[in-house]
Amino acid sequence: MGFDVARFAGEVDEELICAICKGVLECPEQAPQCEHAFCSACIREWLVQQETCPVDRSPLSAQELATAPRILRNLLSRLTISCEFASDGCSQVVKLDCLQGHQEQCTYNPKIPVACTSGCGSVIPKDEVSTHNCVKEVRRVLEARIQDLEAEVAQLRRERTFEVQDWVKREFKEFVESRLSALSLNGPALALASAPLYGGRTEDEARAAQIQQWAQSLATAHVCRWGGMISTPDSVLQASIKRALLESGCPPVLCNELMENAHERRWPRGLNTLETRQMNRRRYEQYVTKRIPRKQAVVVLQCENQHMGDSMTVEPGLVMIFAHGVD
Repeated sequence: MGFDVARFAGEVDEELICAICKGVLECPEQAPQCEHAFCSACIREWLVQQETCPVDRSPLSAQELATAPRILRNLLSRLTISCEFASDGCSQVVKLDCLQGHQEQCTYNPKIPVACTSGCGSVIPKDEVSTHNCVKEVRRVLEARIQDLEAEVAQLRRERTFEVQDWVKREFKEFVESRLSALSLNGPALALASAPLYGGRTEDEARAAQIQQWAQSLATAHVCRWGGMISTPDSVLQASIKRALLESGCPPVLCNELMENAHERRWPRGLNTLETRQMNRRRYEQYVTKRIPRKQAVVVLQCENQHMGDSMTVEPGLVMIFAHGVD
């Protein structure tokens, strides 16, 4: 859907208005024959119902859509627009191509990550501070830590570097004691360590099943602006994406691994420099990408992208964060 025209300073040229939603074009795509441009989400939803151009009814399919020409995208980027959180008190007016970055950092954004001041140290959306439950959060963190330790145990068993069991007991005991000491909690959290883990399956099989089940729960993403990729996200942005992953049902151990792979320093050789990304841009459309709910970010899992080869994927997958351009 396009941007509300009322949010823009001054008049907006008619050529920059989507004929479907009547808003200012967002992630515009163009019909190659008649050259009419529409919001990517609008035209793709339209073509599900009927494969014609909404303006002149000429034949059109989703496969024929092309990215809008640079001159149109430049005109859009120069428009000035008010912040989405103007009703919450923000008075900022920014260039359209800077809107996403501003809103993610806007102090009036009710979803901006803030640190809990009650003792658990969690980073939570601003509008959830009043309902945040530290005890519940500590239990969730403990469960995640248990799974982290399980993953480390599996690795240590493979490497056979030293006695695993004693190390695990010591590490977990210290971790639990530090958490309980901070919040003056007691016994129940310790029972988490004794729950059955794999239901009769091997660790690798259980992990693969978890990943597959979670991947199937995510919507397929459409990236219309690969150039908007953020290759070096800051810690605040990464914390926001990590929380969205956990809320989507991503297993905590997998979530940690994916977030470690959200920075270009952990990307495979086909992505880890600006030069290689420029060379491989034509291949991006071959990725199977899944949308991270409510975020301009996608997850690329290796199990769904084996056709891309080792130079374009990494185990178990990677997170790509964008300034804009994800449907």
